[in-house]
Amino acid sequence: MIEWLSNLVISMIKSSGYAGIFVTMAIESACIPFPSEVIMPFAGFVVSEGRMALWAITLAGALGNLAGSIVAYFIGMFGGRPFLEKYGKYLLISHKKLQIADDWFNRYGPKAVFFSRMMPIIRTFISLPAGIARMHFLKFAAYTLIGALPWCLLLGWLGVLLGPRWSSIKPYFHILDALIVVGIVALIVYLVAKKKKTVSSI
Repeated sequence: MIEWLSNLVISMIKSSGYAGIFVTMAIESACIPFPSEVIMPFAGFVVSEGRMALWAITLAGALGNLAGSIVAYFIGMFGGRPFLEKYGKYLLISHKKLQIADDWFNRYGPKAVFFSRMMPIIRTFISLPAGIARMHFLKFAAYTLIGALPWCLLLGWLGVLLGPRWSSIKPYFHILDALIVVGIVALIVYLVAKKKKTVSSI
């Protein structure tokens, strides 16, 4: 399944260029499992051939992420948790994935929308609990876009760096995901501890 989706992604980018990047990243962010780990590195490979620009694929990817996330946000807002529990399986939204996104959002609040854009599983589904919670839309959109930009840039840059060998990094993306998760969690723990220390000293 993943191999078929990967080939479909590559075909869309080959035929549609920046529009293909936008559409495929939007689909991924709307809770359909199009792998960004294939989309952006392949776009970076195209950049290495001189047919695209790194800043442009980054922007196309981030805007696509925003567009798809907005769709998911409104599904969460107007459908609510009962709708997702009942019909989520038809949208490829499993109860387990939805619960992970719920737990993350409930624990860290609106800031989870920003941090989750660089995290596996959560980045695809975080828009749903944000919509259910009716998070302020402009704040949601801003956090989504700002969080998506570094992720798209990193993946695109890796594709540029490796050129035709871009596909060789696919087996290691879960390791990269894990490292990013550890880094973000460590940052959150540090900030929370610092805030508590500041409050206690007042």
